[in-house]
Amino acid sequence: MGKKILQIKDLHVSFKTYGGMVQAVRGVSYELNEGETLAIVGESGSGKSVAAKALMGIIAANGIIEKGEIIFEDKDVTKLNEDELQNLRGKDIAMIFQDPMTSLNPVMTIGKQIMEGIIKHQGLSKSVAKEKAIELINLVGIIDPEARFKQYPHQFSGGMRQRIVIAIALACNPKVLIADEPTTALDVTIQAQILELIKDLQKKIGVAVIFITHDLGVVANVADRVAVMYAGKIVEIGTSDEVFYNPRHPYTWGLLASMPTLDSDDNALYSIPGTPPDLMHPPKGDAFARRSEYAMKIDFEQEPPLFKISDTHYAATWLLHENAPKVTPPSVIQKLWEGAK
Repeated sequence: MGKKILQIKDLHVSFKTYGGMVQAVRGVSYELNEGETLAIVGESGSGKSVAAKALMGIIAANGIIEKGEIIFEDKDVTKLNEDELQNLRGKDIAMIFQDPMTSLNPVMTIGKQIMEGIIKHQGLSKSVAKEKAIELINLVGIIDPEARFKQYPHQFSGGMRQRIVIAIALACNPKVLIADEPTTALDVTIQAQILELIKDLQKKIGVAVIFITHDLGVVANVADRVAVMYAGKIVEIGTSDEVFYNPRHPYTWGLLASMPTLDSDDNALYSIPGTPPDLMHPPKGDAFARRSEYAMKIDFEQEPPLFKISDTHYAATWLLHENAPKVTPPSVIQKLWEGAK
């Protein structure tokens, strides 16, 4: 694993609303190493996209970073002014969004859209930028790049458009690529191709990837490490194998148990009961306690710290306390544990 390229320390992001302040991200800390893929997983509203957008300084106008540091190459991103942030975006940290159609300008050829960033950030001439753009179209697996260079977004399918968005994101050789649910708008076979492409590109160009998704199944083969977010906090973080085969937080159990598998015995699909808490008034104690069948009295009174399971694996649940009772996780999780042995 490469050296540390990005460090997020105790990040808090809130949004002003008519009803009050919504605490979307509540003390998130993690690191990213050169060339690795970190998946951030959680259901809608868990704060995963907000935490990632904060890295580029693109949170909504009513959003504020209340506290915390985002250290990228020895600079704190939270202290940069707008000009410095503009220089960072695209050049050092790039982002692929969910819906490729909203990321592309419908009246501009895709060649021009790829060239834009190359010219702005790398100061190359138009002819060199054009060559590089054609190279990128080819790199993301689009056939006949010279002809495609002159076409408009509406002439591409959804999966092809997402490839173009990836080409634009890679145009300036960023060190970090944030992929925010990049396959949500695509059908399953195209999803697999896009995931394969991101994995492939990472090997070729060594970019570090933060992969945001609500679907644990999507990241199983892509991520080196997985961070599970719930109610604005990271509740479990570890290597991909640790989180999939030795999950320790009841929320992670719920996410894994609700993934459909081909060998499940019954037709009923597990779902986590209840809904996420209101982050305008975050609950006392463990935010997941109200939805967890494993909740103890302490869960409603005190917030659990991140307990260390291994050098790379941590989970914030009182079940890991030495005095906690031993519990039996869902049968799906027991099967995973047996499979891992």
